[in-house]
Parts: sequence; structure tokens; C-alpha cells
Amino acid sequence: MNTTSSASRRCLPLAAAALLAACCLGVTGCQIDAAGQTLPSPYHLTDDVQYYAPGPEFKLAREAAALKEMNAENISEPQR
Repeated sequence: MNTTSSASRRCLPLAAAALLAACCLGVTGCQIDAAGQTLPSPYHLTDDVQYYAPGPEFKLAREAAALKEMNAENISEPQR
């Protein structure tokens, strides 16, 4: 009896299943979460770009203006 042909016949479905699984993973891509980081899918280079308009450099502009105005009111004028 030929044992090599029966062994190869048993491995053929396993090899086909492994090849099919590898093809499915390669085609679909994956976006995973690893160590708190979201790693991009293979299609991240073709995604549309989201634009956020630049804001003021100093985030507390109104508070700084209010403090400056309050300090200007508290400055005493020189006596004559």
C-alpha cells in the first residue's frame, strides 16, 4: 500500500484551508488595537484627509485680555 499518497490527500484540505485563510486576511486588511494604539489598515493612504482649521496660538486670549484690563484699572496714577 502506498502511504505517501494517503498522507498527502489528508494534508491537501488543511493546506487549502490555510491558503484560503491567508488570502482572506491579505485582502481584507486589518485595523488593530495594540498596546493602546490603533494601527491603521492598509488603506489609510487612500482615505480622505480631514482638515482642521488652525486656531489661535495662545488658547487663553480672552482671559489674558481681561486680566490686562483689570490690571490697567488698578494701576494708581502718579500724585502731583
